[in-house]
Amino acid sequence: MAKSNPHKPPNGRTNLASCIVATIFLIFLLILILIIYFTLFKPKEPKLAVTAVQLPSFSAGKGTVNFTFSQYANVNNPNREVFTHYDSSLQLLHAGTQVGFMFIPAGKIDAGKTEYMAATFSVQSFPLSANQPESVAAESTVTDGFHGFRIGPSMEIESRLEMSGRVQFLHFFTHHVDARAKCRVDIAVKDGSVLGLHC
Repeated sequence: MAKSNPHKPPNGRTNLASCIVATIFLIFLLILILIIYFTLFKPKEPKLAVTAVQLPSFSAGKGTVNFTFSQYANVNNPNREVFTHYDSSLQLLHAGTQVGFMFIPAGKIDAGKTEYMAATFSVQSFPLSANQPESVAAESTVTDGFHGFRIGPSMEIESRLEMSGRVQFLHFFTHHVDARAKCRVDIAVKDGSVLGLHC
């Protein structure tokens, strides 16, 4: 009398059930990874804050000015991974024209840390603009020594700090991040003292 084989070969329904269970498990795992990513590890933009601006040297005459510009800022990395920055720069503008530029060296900021930065560079002589902010009173303007332009007691420059870089997630995924800080600086034409900083 022949014995029956207790091990039956898997049929099509068993294979289909296994595939469905495996697919459900993979979808669940993917959803879990996405939840963890968006709640804990989602890359965030660095936070830039300009804390002070100084002009260590300043001279004005014959309708032009030149000075040394110093800007102090802090950069906070709110991510859980290191922020590696590159292609960063500080740009100065007067009346919409670039008058100064400086590249910021590449570097790294640890997770959750704040780094303090200082940038100092010389700005070559450039002509003062006849267009002054509306806040400058007309009765306080002068015309002598500046080619007849109505130059008020202050001039305005704009600083644009831009930082670009990347944050790696679990040392595998890379996310590009950018941060910008734009400030208006009011400067006394007489002696180069900083009258106001608006960021």
